[in-house]
Amino acid sequence: MLQFFILLFVALGASAIRFKKYVWFISIGYGLAIAAIAITLLIMFNGRIDGGLILMCILLIIYGGRLAGYLTYRELRVHSYNKKMTGEIKDGKNISIGIKCAIWGTAALLYVCQTSPVLFNLQNGIGTNGGVVVGIILAIIGISLEIAADFQKHSAKRNNPHRFVDTGLFRIVRCPNYLGELFLWTGMFVVGIGAGMNAPQWVACIGGYAGIVYVMFSGARRLEERQNRTYGNDPEYRKYVKTVPIMIPYVPLYSVEKYKWLVG
Repeated sequence: MLQFFILLFVALGASAIRFKKYVWFISIGYGLAIAAIAITLLIMFNGRIDGGLILMCILLIIYGGRLAGYLTYRELRVHSYNKKMTGEIKDGKNISIGIKCAIWGTAALLYVCQTSPVLFNLQNGIGTNGGVVVGIILAIIGISLEIAADFQKHSAKRNNPHRFVDTGLFRIVRCPNYLGELFLWTGMFVVGIGAGMNAPQWVACIGGYAGIVYVMFSGARRLEERQNRTYGNDPEYRKYVKTVPIMIPYVPLYSVEKYKWLVG
């Protein structure tokens, strides 16, 4: 239990960047928190962690560090993005400090629960098993999808900044970055299978996985609303959104805009 709370304090510290800019706690602060949690796990269990779990932690560091770095660059250097996002994302000015702190704490708890399968595997002395191996494979696929999607979107926007992206991975799903997230965190959840978890540990593990899946679909809904406003009059875009699934390949879920309970 102590180790869980240590990770929570680490996540709180890493995501405290949100007090510089409100939205950063679910973007840059999120990436920093995931990387910091993984580093802390390596330190806490130094000498008791085997190769498979070390690799899983390294993948989380790569994921969190890349995400934080990419988002920082986009926030600080890409003027067109900042101009486009003006008014699109809450700036937190009208949110009380109490609510901000509650959101900060809830988000940090989610980050720890997301990564908790590794912690619980280590606490229970299980080590690398089939679940860890499968989890590593899914995590590698997920991170690779995110890197490829970012590169493809950047290239497409550089060539035609006023057109929606429908090339590369975007031919398969409209939100390949979020698909990559689902692969990564499904892999993390699988790490918990066979980790000898007790009931409270399962609650944390399932809660973290369910929470991040909800966040991904909420993000897809926000993106869909924004793209509909921008490209809604384009016949090619209307055809695109009716034929390409929003997040999961070959699953005919083409829109989540109507699901207003997907907020965040």
